Amino acid sequence: MIKRFLAFLILVGVAPPCCFAAPAKPIAVKVVVIAMFEVGNDTGDTPGELQFWVERDHLDQVYPMPDAYHSVRMNSQGEMAILTGAGTAHAAATVMAVGLDPRFDFSRAYWIVAGIAGGNPSRISLGSAAWARFVVDGDLGYEIDAREVPQDWSTGYIPLRKTRPFESPATPPDGQAFELDGDLTQWAFTISRDTPLPDNEILKTARSAFDGASAQRPPFITMGDTISSSTFWHGKLNDAWANEWVSYFTGGKGQFTTTGMEDTGTLQSLKFLATAGRVDWRRILVLRTVSNYDQQPRGMTAPESLAHQRIGTYSAYLPSLEAAYRVGHAVVDALLRKWPDFPAAASEHTNRISK
Repeated sequence: MIKRFLAFLILVGVAPPCCFAAPAKPIAVKVVVIAMFEVGNDTGDTPGELQFWVERDHLDQVYPMPDAYHSVRMNSQGEMAILTGAGTAHAAATVMAVGLDPRFDFSRAYWIVAGIAGGNPSRISLGSAAWARFVVDGDLGYEIDAREVPQDWSTGYIPLRKTRPFESPATPPDGQAFELDGDLTQWAFTISRDTPLPDNEILKTARSAFDGASAQRPPFITMGDTISSSTFWHGKLNDAWANEWVSYFTGGKGQFTTTGMEDTGTLQSLKFLATAGRVDWRRILVLRTVSNYDQQPRGMTAPESLAHQRIGTYSAYLPSLEAAYRVGHAVVDALLRKWPDFPAAASEHTNRISK
Protein backbone atom coordinates (compact mmCIF):
# COMPACT_ATOMS: atom_id res chain seq x y z
CA MET A 1 0.00 0.00 0.00
CA ILE A 2 2.82 2.45 0.83
CA LYS A 3 4.49 1.85 -2.54
CA ARG A 4 1.18 2.41 -4.34
CA PHE A 5 0.56 5.60 -2.39
CA LEU A 6 4.02 7.00 -3.23
CA ALA A 7 3.55 6.06 -6.89
CA PHE A 8 0.23 7.91 -6.87
CA LEU A 9 1.83 11.02 -5.37
CA ILE A 10 4.54 11.00 -8.02
CA LEU A 11 1.98 10.43 -10.78
CA VAL A 12 -0.08 13.47 -9.77
CA GLY A 13 3.00 15.62 -9.23
CA VAL A 14 3.02 15.77 -5.44
CA ALA A 15 6.32 15.33 -3.60
CA PRO A 16 6.42 12.22 -1.39
CA PRO A 17 6.80 12.72 2.37
CA CYS A 18 10.58 12.00 2.27
CA CYS A 19 11.22 15.11 0.21
CA PHE A 20 11.53 18.52 1.85
CA ALA A 21 10.19 21.67 0.23
CA ALA A 22 12.59 24.57 -0.02
CA PRO A 23 11.79 27.51 2.27
CA ALA A 24 10.75 30.81 0.69
CA LYS A 25 14.29 32.00 1.30
CA PRO A 26 16.99 29.30 1.58
CA ILE A 27 19.06 29.26 4.77
CA ALA A 28 22.37 31.06 4.21
CA VAL A 29 25.14 28.72 5.31
CA LYS A 30 28.38 30.43 6.28
CA VAL A 31 30.68 27.51 7.08
CA VAL A 32 30.32 23.77 6.48
CA VAL A 33 32.47 21.42 8.56
CA ILE A 34 32.90 18.04 6.87
CA ALA A 35 33.48 15.06 9.16
CA MET A 36 33.83 11.55 7.82
CA PHE A 37 33.04 9.05 10.59
CA GLU A 38 31.38 8.79 13.97
CA VAL A 39 31.79 5.90 16.40
CA GLY A 40 28.26 5.90 17.78
CA ASN A 41 25.86 8.74 18.52
CA ASP A 42 26.47 12.37 17.63
CA THR A 43 26.84 13.23 21.32
CA GLY A 44 27.46 11.66 24.68
CA ASP A 45 29.61 8.62 23.90
CA THR A 46 33.01 7.75 22.44
CA PRO A 47 33.72 10.55 19.96
CA GLY A 48 34.41 10.33 16.27
CA GLU A 49 35.15 13.27 13.98
CA LEU A 50 31.71 14.89 14.33
CA GLN A 51 31.03 14.79 18.06
CA PHE A 52 33.23 17.63 19.34
CA TRP A 53 31.74 19.99 16.74
CA VAL A 54 28.17 19.08 17.70
CA GLU A 55 28.72 19.37 21.44
CA ARG A 56 31.04 22.38 21.61
CA ASP A 57 29.51 24.50 18.84
CA HIS A 58 25.93 23.67 19.87
CA LEU A 59 24.86 22.29 16.51
CA ASP A 60 21.42 21.52 17.87
CA GLN A 61 19.27 22.10 14.79
CA VAL A 62 18.94 18.80 12.91
CA TYR A 63 17.89 18.65 9.26
CA PRO A 64 17.02 15.14 8.04
CA MET A 65 18.86 14.04 4.88
CA PRO A 66 17.32 10.76 3.69
CA ASP A 67 19.29 11.00 0.44
CA ALA A 68 22.64 11.24 2.24
CA TYR A 69 24.60 9.25 4.80
CA HIS A 70 23.51 11.30 7.81
CA SER A 71 21.41 14.27 8.86
CA VAL A 72 23.07 17.67 8.83
CA ARG A 73 23.31 19.81 11.93
CA MET A 74 23.46 23.60 12.33
CA ASN A 75 23.56 26.35 14.92
CA SER A 76 22.12 29.86 14.82
CA GLN A 77 25.45 31.35 13.70
CA GLY A 78 25.30 29.76 10.25
CA GLU A 79 27.69 26.89 10.99
CA MET A 80 26.77 23.49 9.55
CA ALA A 81 28.39 20.09 10.06
CA ILE A 82 27.87 17.06 7.86
CA LEU A 83 28.92 13.45 8.27
CA THR A 84 29.83 11.77 4.97
CA GLY A 85 30.55 8.20 5.96
CA ALA A 86 33.88 6.49 5.30
CA GLY A 87 35.37 6.15 1.82
CA THR A 88 35.26 8.21 -1.36
CA ALA A 89 31.90 6.85 -2.54
CA HIS A 90 30.08 7.78 0.68
CA ALA A 91 31.76 11.19 0.71
CA ALA A 92 30.96 12.04 -2.91
CA ALA A 93 27.31 10.99 -2.63
CA THR A 94 26.70 12.80 0.67
CA VAL A 95 28.38 16.07 -0.33
CA MET A 96 26.46 16.12 -3.61
CA ALA A 97 23.14 15.49 -1.85
CA VAL A 98 23.77 18.22 0.72
CA GLY A 99 25.08 20.66 -1.89
CA LEU A 100 21.95 20.30 -4.03
CA ASP A 101 19.47 20.55 -1.17
CA PRO A 102 17.15 23.51 -1.94
CA ARG A 103 16.75 24.31 1.75
CA PHE A 104 20.25 25.77 1.89
CA ASP A 105 22.19 28.55 0.17
CA PHE A 106 25.88 27.58 -0.11
CA SER A 107 26.86 30.32 -2.57
CA ARG A 108 29.08 32.09 -0.01
CA ALA A 109 29.77 29.14 2.28
CA TYR A 110 33.22 27.98 3.26
CA TRP A 111 33.80 24.22 3.38
CA ILE A 112 36.34 22.74 5.79
CA VAL A 113 37.25 19.06 5.81
CA ALA A 114 38.33 18.30 9.39
CA GLY A 115 39.37 14.71 9.91
CA ILE A 116 42.04 12.41 11.24
CA ALA A 117 44.63 10.68 9.08
CA GLY A 118 47.78 8.67 8.86
CA GLY A 119 50.96 10.73 8.89
CA ASN A 120 54.29 10.65 7.10
CA PRO A 121 56.85 10.67 9.96
CA SER A 122 59.31 12.54 7.79
CA ARG A 123 57.02 15.59 7.72
CA ILE A 124 54.60 15.42 10.65
CA SER A 125 54.17 13.92 14.11
CA LEU A 126 51.38 12.25 16.08
CA GLY A 127 48.63 14.64 17.14
CA SER A 128 49.76 17.28 14.64
CA ALA A 129 47.66 19.09 12.03
CA ALA A 130 48.27 19.88 8.35
CA TRP A 131 46.45 22.24 6.00
CA ALA A 132 46.59 20.83 2.46
CA ARG A 133 46.95 22.79 -0.74
CA PHE A 134 46.98 19.64 -2.90
CA VAL A 135 44.87 16.51 -2.59
CA VAL A 136 45.90 13.58 -4.80
CA ASP A 137 43.90 10.42 -5.44
CA GLY A 138 45.72 7.18 -4.63
CA ASP A 139 43.15 4.79 -6.12
CA LEU A 140 43.01 5.91 -9.76
CA GLY A 141 45.65 3.92 -11.62
CA TYR A 142 46.80 0.49 -12.73
CA GLU A 143 48.26 -2.10 -10.36
CA ILE A 144 50.46 -5.13 -10.93
CA ASP A 145 50.84 -7.67 -8.13
CA ALA A 146 54.11 -7.12 -6.27
CA ARG A 147 55.25 -10.66 -7.13
CA GLU A 148 55.19 -9.76 -10.83
CA VAL A 149 56.72 -6.28 -10.74
CA PRO A 150 59.86 -5.91 -12.91
CA GLN A 151 63.05 -5.65 -10.88
CA ASP A 152 63.83 -2.15 -12.14
CA TRP A 153 60.45 -0.76 -11.02
CA SER A 154 60.05 0.92 -7.63
CA THR A 155 56.35 0.02 -7.39
CA GLY A 156 53.56 -1.93 -9.03
CA TYR A 157 51.31 1.15 -9.17
CA ILE A 158 51.16 2.79 -12.60
CA PRO A 159 49.36 6.02 -13.56
CA LEU A 160 46.38 5.59 -15.86
CA ARG A 161 47.30 5.59 -19.57
CA LYS A 162 50.98 5.01 -18.75
CA THR A 163 53.07 1.87 -19.20
CA ARG A 164 55.46 2.15 -16.25
CA PRO A 165 55.60 3.91 -12.86
CA PHE A 166 55.89 7.70 -12.95
CA GLU A 167 56.25 7.85 -16.73
CA SER A 168 56.64 11.41 -18.05
CA PRO A 169 54.84 13.58 -18.74
CA ALA A 170 52.31 13.33 -15.92
CA THR A 171 48.81 13.61 -17.37
CA PRO A 172 46.38 13.41 -14.43
CA PRO A 173 42.84 12.47 -15.49
CA ASP A 174 39.85 14.27 -14.01
CA GLY A 175 39.63 13.58 -10.28
CA GLN A 176 43.28 12.57 -9.89
CA ALA A 177 44.60 15.77 -8.32
CA PHE A 178 42.95 18.86 -6.83
CA GLU A 179 44.63 22.17 -6.06
CA LEU A 180 42.94 24.34 -3.45
CA ASP A 181 43.17 28.11 -3.19
CA GLY A 182 46.68 28.87 -2.00
CA ASP A 183 45.88 32.24 -0.44
CA LEU A 184 43.00 30.84 1.60
CA THR A 185 45.04 27.85 2.73
CA GLN A 186 47.92 30.10 3.77
CA TRP A 187 45.51 32.34 5.65
CA ALA A 188 43.98 29.37 7.50
CA PHE A 189 47.44 28.19 8.50
CA THR A 190 48.42 31.67 9.68
CA ILE A 191 45.23 32.08 11.72
CA SER A 192 45.58 28.69 13.41
CA ARG A 193 49.33 28.04 13.63
CA ASP A 194 49.64 29.01 17.32
CA THR A 195 46.70 26.91 18.49
CA PRO A 196 47.82 24.83 21.53
CA LEU A 197 47.77 21.10 20.82
CA PRO A 198 47.71 18.40 23.52
CA ASP A 199 50.75 16.26 24.23
CA ASN A 200 51.13 13.48 26.79
CA GLU A 201 53.35 10.60 27.85
CA ILE A 202 51.51 8.10 25.64
CA LEU A 203 52.29 10.21 22.58
CA LYS A 204 55.90 10.68 23.62
CA THR A 205 56.35 6.95 24.04
CA ALA A 206 54.63 6.13 20.75
CA ARG A 207 56.64 8.57 18.65
CA SER A 208 59.95 7.56 20.22
CA ALA A 209 59.85 4.34 18.16
CA PHE A 210 59.98 6.21 14.82
CA ASP A 211 62.96 7.75 13.06
CA GLY A 212 61.47 10.21 10.54
CA ALA A 213 62.68 13.80 10.51
CA SER A 214 59.51 15.05 12.25
CA ALA A 215 58.45 11.84 13.96
CA GLN A 216 59.51 12.73 17.49
CA ARG A 217 58.38 16.35 17.55
CA PRO A 218 55.57 17.37 19.90
CA PRO A 219 52.29 18.07 18.07
CA PHE A 220 52.52 21.06 15.73
CA ILE A 221 50.59 22.76 12.91
CA THR A 222 51.93 22.90 9.38
CA MET A 223 51.02 23.04 5.71
CA GLY A 224 51.23 19.67 3.98
CA ASP A 225 49.44 17.77 1.28
CA THR A 226 47.33 14.64 1.44
CA ILE A 227 46.81 11.49 -0.58
CA SER A 228 43.27 10.15 -0.65
CA SER A 229 42.63 6.45 -1.01
CA SER A 230 39.83 4.10 -0.01
CA THR A 231 42.50 1.42 0.24
CA PHE A 232 44.03 1.57 3.73
CA TRP A 233 47.67 0.99 2.82
CA HIS A 234 50.51 0.77 5.32
CA GLY A 235 54.29 0.39 5.42
CA LYS A 236 57.54 2.16 4.59
CA LEU A 237 57.55 1.08 0.94
CA ASN A 238 54.02 2.37 0.39
CA ASP A 239 55.03 5.61 2.13
CA ALA A 240 57.84 5.96 -0.43
CA TRP A 241 55.32 5.38 -3.23
CA ALA A 242 52.94 8.01 -1.80
CA ASN A 243 55.75 10.58 -1.62
CA GLU A 244 56.56 10.11 -5.28
CA TRP A 245 52.91 9.78 -6.36
CA VAL A 246 51.98 13.16 -4.84
CA SER A 247 55.07 14.85 -6.27
CA TYR A 248 54.43 13.33 -9.71
CA PHE A 249 50.83 14.52 -9.99
CA THR A 250 51.53 18.02 -8.63
CA GLY A 251 54.56 18.77 -10.79
CA GLY A 252 56.83 18.63 -7.76
CA LYS A 253 54.86 21.30 -5.88
CA GLY A 254 53.05 18.99 -3.46
CA GLN A 255 54.59 17.39 -0.37
CA PHE A 256 52.96 14.22 0.90
CA THR A 257 52.20 14.70 4.59
CA THR A 258 48.95 12.92 5.47
CA THR A 259 46.89 10.05 4.12
CA GLY A 260 43.10 9.96 4.32
CA MET A 261 40.27 8.16 2.56
CA GLU A 262 37.51 10.52 1.45
CA ASP A 263 38.90 13.84 0.28
CA THR A 264 38.99 13.30 -3.48
CA GLY A 265 35.36 12.13 -3.38
CA THR A 266 34.43 15.22 -1.40
CA LEU A 267 36.35 17.54 -3.70
CA GLN A 268 35.00 15.96 -6.87
CA SER A 269 31.43 16.66 -5.75
CA LEU A 270 32.33 20.20 -4.69
CA LYS A 271 33.97 20.74 -8.07
CA PHE A 272 30.78 19.71 -9.86
CA LEU A 273 28.69 21.85 -7.50
CA ALA A 274 30.97 24.81 -8.22
CA THR A 275 30.49 24.32 -11.95
CA ALA A 276 26.74 24.37 -11.33
CA GLY A 277 27.06 27.62 -9.37
CA ARG A 278 26.04 26.08 -6.05
CA VAL A 279 29.35 26.59 -4.25
CA ASP A 280 32.49 28.71 -4.60
CA TRP A 281 35.54 26.52 -5.35
CA ARG A 282 37.84 29.18 -3.85
CA ARG A 283 36.27 28.69 -0.42
CA ILE A 284 37.38 25.13 0.35
CA LEU A 285 39.90 23.95 2.95
CA VAL A 286 41.24 20.52 3.88
CA LEU A 287 42.62 19.88 7.37
CA ARG A 288 43.95 16.50 8.43
CA THR A 289 45.35 15.61 11.86
CA VAL A 290 47.57 12.63 12.63
CA SER A 291 46.15 9.73 14.63
CA ASN A 292 48.83 7.23 13.56
CA TYR A 293 51.89 6.92 11.36
CA ASP A 294 51.51 5.38 7.91
CA GLN A 295 54.26 2.82 8.50
CA GLN A 296 55.74 0.42 10.98
CA PRO A 297 57.87 1.56 13.94
CA ARG A 298 61.43 0.52 14.54
CA GLY A 299 61.75 -3.25 15.15
CA MET A 300 58.35 -4.22 13.72
CA THR A 301 57.23 -5.49 10.31
CA ALA A 302 54.54 -3.77 8.25
CA PRO A 303 52.01 -6.62 8.76
CA GLU A 304 52.64 -6.59 12.52
CA SER A 305 52.12 -2.85 12.61
CA LEU A 306 49.00 -2.97 10.46
CA ALA A 307 47.43 -5.45 12.87
CA HIS A 308 47.36 -2.65 15.47
CA GLN A 309 45.74 -0.06 13.17
CA ARG A 310 42.12 0.13 14.27
CA ILE A 311 39.95 3.22 14.71
CA GLY A 312 39.74 4.08 18.38
CA THR A 313 43.00 2.29 19.23
CA TYR A 314 45.41 4.57 17.33
CA SER A 315 48.10 5.91 19.66
CA ALA A 316 46.98 9.49 18.95
CA TYR A 317 43.27 8.88 18.36
CA LEU A 318 41.81 11.30 20.92
CA PRO A 319 44.62 13.90 20.53
CA SER A 320 44.05 13.92 16.75
CA LEU A 321 40.30 14.46 17.22
CA GLU A 322 41.08 17.27 19.64
CA ALA A 323 43.54 18.81 17.18
CA ALA A 324 41.02 18.65 14.33
CA TYR A 325 38.49 20.54 16.42
CA ARG A 326 40.88 23.08 17.95
CA VAL A 327 42.71 23.97 14.75
CA GLY A 328 39.60 23.84 12.60
CA HIS A 329 37.58 25.86 15.08
CA ALA A 330 40.14 28.66 15.12
CA VAL A 331 39.44 29.13 11.41
CA VAL A 332 35.67 28.56 11.66
CA ASP A 333 35.44 31.18 14.40
CA ALA A 334 37.34 33.75 12.31
CA LEU A 335 35.20 33.03 9.26
CA LEU A 336 31.96 33.39 11.20
CA ARG A 337 33.04 36.66 12.79
CA LYS A 338 34.03 38.33 9.52
CA TRP A 339 31.87 36.47 7.03
CA PRO A 340 29.48 39.32 6.05
CA ASP A 341 32.41 41.52 5.01
CA PHE A 342 34.13 39.02 2.77
CA PRO A 343 34.30 39.84 -0.93
CA ALA A 344 33.63 37.01 -3.37
CA ALA A 345 37.22 36.24 -4.26
CA ALA A 346 39.26 34.34 -1.70
CA SER A 347 42.45 35.92 -3.00
CA GLU A 348 41.00 39.37 -2.19
CA HIS A 349 39.88 38.60 1.34
CA THR A 350 43.14 36.96 2.42
CA ASN A 351 44.73 40.28 3.33
CA ARG A 352 41.56 41.87 4.72
CA ILE A 353 40.70 39.07 7.11
CA SER A 354 44.20 39.01 8.60
CA LYS A 355 43.93 42.64 9.72
